[in-house]
Amino acid sequence: MHRAHTCRAVLLTLTLVLGAVAYHATTEDLMVSSAKAWLASLNSNQITSAQYKLDNPDYETWHFVPDNNFITARGYGRNGVTYRDMNAEQRSLADALLSASLSRAGFVTVKTIMSLEEVLRIQEKDTVGRRDVDLYHFSVFGKPAMQGDWAWRLEGHHVSLHFLMREGKLASTSPTFLGANPHEVREGPRKGVRPLGAREDTARKLMKSLEGELREKALVEEKAYRDILTSADTRAKLEGQPHGLAASDLSEDQYAMLLAAADSYAMSVPGEQAERRRKMVRGTPRDKLFFAWAGSVEPGGGDYYRIQSPEFLIEYDNTQNRNNHSHTVWREFEGDFGRDVLAVHYRLDGHGLGVGEPLEAD
Repeated sequence: MHRAHTCRAVLLTLTLVLGAVAYHATTEDLMVSSAKAWLASLNSNQITSAQYKLDNPDYETWHFVPDNNFITARGYGRNGVTYRDMNAEQRSLADALLSASLSRAGFVTVKTIMSLEEVLRIQEKDTVGRRDVDLYHFSVFGKPAMQGDWAWRLEGHHVSLHFLMREGKLASTSPTFLGANPHEVREGPRKGVRPLGAREDTARKLMKSLEGELREKALVEEKAYRDILTSADTRAKLEGQPHGLAASDLSEDQYAMLLAAADSYAMSVPGEQAERRRKMVRGTPRDKLFFAWAGSVEPGGGDYYRIQSPEFLIEYDNTQNRNNHSHTVWREFEGDFGRDVLAVHYRLDGHGLGVGEPLEAD
């Protein structure tokens, strides 16, 4: 029976892929078709947990901590259906949706981050289910279609991804949170695995190139913060924080290093969205694009950095677990959750989509 389910799942996934090739499907085509296929595979009980109206208050409620004691600590539970709750066919279709929504590099990074739960389970000798590669929640807000607005989210330990479609276009992919524990696997058969290594290396290269007054401007704290400053706040804010070093003070080579660091946060999302992020960075006047560092300039000493403009914010922190546990995020001050896109829609159309209740399937 298990083998039959697995074969059927593989065939369904191949059908989606081959169909995409035949019709030269766009990212949006793939997202809609894969979201519909996944939802159609769910039973009635799963649908209740999986699909909600777009203006459900939980749409902007997110976090990146493990599920263990989540409800006790946070006062609410995560919505969505987890891999644990899915059969083989449903898992394959869920992964098809994830793959459609990310770049190839992004998909590999996310799946690698998920796999680190097994590394932690072994390291910590966990027998109570705190570390579980299957505890990642898929939820859809609205009805997947090439018309109208809908969104979907994937969330669990060290992964919180948000995608909004607006009239057939992928309009928002933020917040995009990815973490890694361990940041670098230091023993065992997977020794050397470092899924967020590029985000560390590109920024550190820039910081180490700075000397004298430039380094003093960039170094905003001698000790790294214990975490990213915006945490899982609904709105990204950095009130009272120093800006750091302006890109206008950098040489051309150093400016290229800054762009490379920012680009490492663009490469995880699909082509047009990645290019949108790159243009957002490069379109920022250099005197309004800032780089700030806190903590050790040398690897392993605990470090934090941020890159920000009036539009977006990048944060990176690696201080927990003896400086081997990283958190990274791309945020947009007005565009998180497609908030700016939806505000225009609601203002022009003068209506909502229903509040605070699951969305019944067609």
